[in-house]
This record gives sequence, C-alpha cells and structure tokens, in this order.
Amino acid sequence: MSINTENGATTKQINTPRTTEQLVAEAATAHDIGFGRRSARGHGYEVRGLSHLPISRLHEGRFGRMFRLPPFVPTDERIAEIAALMKENVTGAAAELDNPEIPAGYTYLGQFIDHDLTFDPVSQLDRQNDPDALTNFRSPRFDLDCLYGRGPADDPFLYDKESGAEKFLIGRHDDEDDLPRNVQDTALIGDPRNDENIFVSQLHLTMLKFHNKVVDRVQGEPALRRGSETTFETAQRLVRWQYQWLVVHDFLKRVVGERMLRDVLDESRPYTRVDRRFYHWQREPFIPVEFSVAAYRFGHSMIRGGYKLNTLVGPLPTFLPGSVTINPLGHFGGFRVLPPFWTIEWPRFFGIKGPGSESLQQSRLIDAKLADPLADLPVEIAHDPASLIERNLRRGARLLLPSGQDVARHVGADVLSSADLGLPAGSPAPLWYYVLKEAEIQAQGRHLGEVGGRIVAEVFLGLLQADPSSYLRNEPGWKPILPSAAEGEFTMPDLIALSGHGLDRIGPPGR
Repeated sequence: MSINTENGATTKQINTPRTTEQLVAEAATAHDIGFGRRSARGHGYEVRGLSHLPISRLHEGRFGRMFRLPPFVPTDERIAEIAALMKENVTGAAAELDNPEIPAGYTYLGQFIDHDLTFDPVSQLDRQNDPDALTNFRSPRFDLDCLYGRGPADDPFLYDKESGAEKFLIGRHDDEDDLPRNVQDTALIGDPRNDENIFVSQLHLTMLKFHNKVVDRVQGEPALRRGSETTFETAQRLVRWQYQWLVVHDFLKRVVGERMLRDVLDESRPYTRVDRRFYHWQREPFIPVEFSVAAYRFGHSMIRGGYKLNTLVGPLPTFLPGSVTINPLGHFGGFRVLPPFWTIEWPRFFGIKGPGSESLQQSRLIDAKLADPLADLPVEIAHDPASLIERNLRRGARLLLPSGQDVARHVGADVLSSADLGLPAGSPAPLWYYVLKEAEIQAQGRHLGEVGGRIVAEVFLGLLQADPSSYLRNEPGWKPILPSAAEGEFTMPDLIALSGHGLDRIGPPGR
C-alpha cells in the first residue's frame, strides 16, 4: 500500500498483494456503515450479499465483480472532502440545474427498477443460514417480483379475493386510493422499500392498477392467452414484457444515451443481439458491485430538492432531517398512510397530457452534485451517517471498488483529467464520483458517459438476456401489443394512461 499526500489530501492506493480478509477488514473498519443492522426499509438497508465480497471476480453468489482491478480505498478525511464538494447548496427552483431530456418521474422509476432487481424474497431462516447469499438467492431479473411477491398462493395478502386472486388489492381511505395497509399503516406490498417515499409509493400503486387493467383486457380477449395459461399468468406475462420493453426503450435509452444503447443492443438484424464486452458470468448472472454501488447510483444526482405533487400539495422538500413523523405534511418521506389529497398528478412528472402538464418538472442533471436534503436523511431511512453522499462513498471504499480512472482505462474510455474531476492533481477518484463527473463533462449531465453508460447498459441488457421468462430471451423480435401513443412502442406515459392512476386534478376540498 502506498500513502499519497498532495495538496493536503491523503489517499491510500492498495497496490501490493494482500489477503481478501485483510482488505475487507481494513476497509470495513475505516468506513464502518454496519452490516445488516436495519430493517429492509430505504437507503439505510444493505441488501443481503453485500456484507463481505472477495476482491477477485466472482461468478457465483448474488453479487460479484465486473472488473479485476486494484481497489482504491480513500481515507475518511478524503471521503469527507469529496462529500463536501457534492452538495448542491442551492435553494429554490434553480432551473439551470434541470435536465431538459429527463422528466422528474424517471428518477423514481429508476428507484423502482433497482428494487425490482435487488428484491430478496427468501425466508428469515434462509437469511440466517446463508447471510452472504452465496447458495440461496434469487437471480436478478426484471420480473416484477417486488410487485407479485411469490404469487397468489404463497402471498395471498397481496391479492383481491373477490377477483379470484387475479387482481391486486388496492387500499382506500379518505376518498382516495393508496397502497393496501394493515392496521398499523404498514404497506402490504411485495417489497417494503417501495413505500420509502411518496413518489415510489405512488409508482407502485400505479403498477398494481396497471396489472388489474391488463387482467380486465385478458378476460375480454381470451386470444391473448398462450397454451394453458390462466388469466393471471397471461396478465403477468404481458405486464412483465411491457415493463421490460419500457425499461430498455424508454428508461435505459434516456439515462445511457441512444448511442450507447445502440452500441450494446443491436436491433437492426432479424435477431436482436446484445454485445456484452465486460459483463460475463458462468452459471447464473450476478449483480456487479461496480453497478450497484457506483454506476447505478447516478440516480441520486437526479433527485430534486423539492417537488410539487399536485395542484394542492407543494412545493415541498423531498425529505426533512429527523423523523418522518415530525411535520408529516412538510415533506415527501414515506412509510406512512397517504395523507388526504396527496394523490400524485403524474403529468407533472412524465410527459403525459393532464392536470399539471404545463408545469412538467424535470430531473436534475446527472452530475457530481446532490440535492441538499440527501445530506441529512430521516432516521427511518438512514443514520450514522445520515448523509447519503457519505454513505455511498464509504460503501464504495468498504467494498474495495477500483478508482474511476482505472475502470476508464480498462474499458478503453477517455480518462478524465484531474482538472475535469475537480480533485488534486493525480488523485484517484471514487468510481461513483467519477461516473457522475463523467456524465457532467461528456454529456453535459443529460445522460451517463462512457464508463457509467457502458456498465449500466451491459448489466441491464445482460440480465434481461439471461432471464428465461423475458421477452428478449423468448421472443427477441417481440413488440408491445397494449395501447400506446405510438404503435409498437410502450413508454411510462403509456403505462400510466392505461392504469388510469394519477390523471385527475386534485382539487380543493368540497370541489
């Protein structure tokens, strides 16, 4: 290990052979975030399998490594310095920080997708017997298990008995729809993380209603069934495939850029081809830590400091420090019953006609600045530290991620200079920070750059390619069949329109 001190900044670059146990022990001690000390609720929860991860490339287990490169472990002091650079320190609208290419709703679609990929449905006994998720784990897939759970037979509390368990149960109170909840207001959903904030909660509710509408369609068009499929199975397949299509052709295209998407996904031939240069596995696909702990965390920079939810509510901050129970109508934190008149108006978040469409809110630019509320999260989501910025940087250090410069050189991308990175000359950059800065420099913050875009695109399309139930694996030439603004396409606005949720103006009480 060499210790470099330059311009008052200290970093540790590990460049001599050392056992995995030594590396993990040093990183975990220096950047303690804790292992499994929180329930599965929000950013404070560390998913099973990330507690201990060998430095070599893995081809087994729930998580693994995409690259075999020397780890970079910055000191706590260096992490604090970088974290201080990453706060927006902005109050008010600040339209110059908005991304004109990506509406605000895609920020939370990205969070929903993350929860879908990392959903862990195993029992508490399995968690205890296999805490590192090496033998008993669910392969990451875009299959909406976070929505369907283990199905009507094993998770009957998710489903409406009056529909024959073909439809999801929808909660109702105060003359508005909400996630179904128990008497203590805990959401009865497949993945409890989807109640973390009002936006992802409303998105989950929209997906429940989307499935229910597809069930209606299947009941009216029996020809949609294949083989011996039941109504539920047909609806589930259609919902999954339509969702997978929009994940690739709406969400992924926006966040990695059309050029990178075409480079990895070739749809110009009779059979769709996925070009994975760096993401490979032997038996079962895994989630690379370079993706989950760095590249895919680009979405945190897209979060606005505040939003207007509907005609009546907002603008309000995304989160307030302390507990979500303090001033509950002053922020959009979740894990609670939906307050009256808080149904979202989706036209304010996606490009769809309806109330508030004239005031469409954009996501923030993808850059190395995060909205101020993320530096002091509610205790229900995270604490010690409460800063999401510090948590991300510490986790990258503890999991021994390589520097951004090393990854850029490895994939053959243009390497950002120290001046571009805004760091002392010659200083390695944490991979997460590098991905954000790269987007800022190479794409003006409108989408990811070469390194970040390559990692995200290859992992998304690789997982979809490996999924035995996906459209890409079963019917590479398949096109969406449900109603949409453009024939053969399907976007998030199309899904919302079909679900019927969030399209009405939320007016004053009594009107």
